[in-house]
Amino acid sequence: MRILAIDTTGQGCSVALRAPGQADLVLTEAMARGQAERLAPMVEGVLETAGLSPRDLDRIGVCTGPGSFAGSRIGVAFARGLALAVGANCVGITRLAWDVASAGADGDTLAVHDARRGEVVVQPFTAGQATHEAKTMSVDAARKAFSGSWRSEQVLGSGAGLITDNSDVADDSVPDPGFLLDLAGSATAPFDPPKPFYARPPDAKLPGTK
Repeated sequence: MRILAIDTTGQGCSVALRAPGQADLVLTEAMARGQAERLAPMVEGVLETAGLSPRDLDRIGVCTGPGSFAGSRIGVAFARGLALAVGANCVGITRLAWDVASAGADGDTLAVHDARRGEVVVQPFTAGQATHEAKTMSVDAARKAFSGSWRSEQVLGSGAGLITDNSDVADDSVPDPGFLLDLAGSATAPFDPPKPFYARPPDAKLPGTK
């Protein structure tokens, strides 16, 4: 299976490609903005290096967030558009699931994403599979709900240090895109069109709305 994986949810832009008989190709560039302009050329570059065309792709995986509001939207829109154009399956993968996979967690794990503004997104996993829906809550509420029932070594992600007494567990770095390829490749049908995963509703309001 030929798989393309992309991520634009953080402070960068990542593209990874997996094809039979070849080593994974990974291209990552740090950037605070400009992902919309760089994403297509980066995808074109890894495909050209692999000697493939977009229509050779079988599956496209995209990180849906939580993360940058604009970045999450850019990545999902690109992935869905490309998948539709080339006839590939499109798979959405949350940053929470990606964090858990990259940590190699095979037991009970709590993924915590720092959503800023005193909030976190939390989701429990067992053996890499989510056991409950992700939930956005205040840091104080999360500490009360989870700090007593989860050991610090079970908590991971950029917001882990906010709800545990171990500040060393927090990790805001981008996980290895190879794990994003793994998750895209192991996903099973049916594939619903991915949607951006926003930690909270957008601040911008349409004229006349409250």
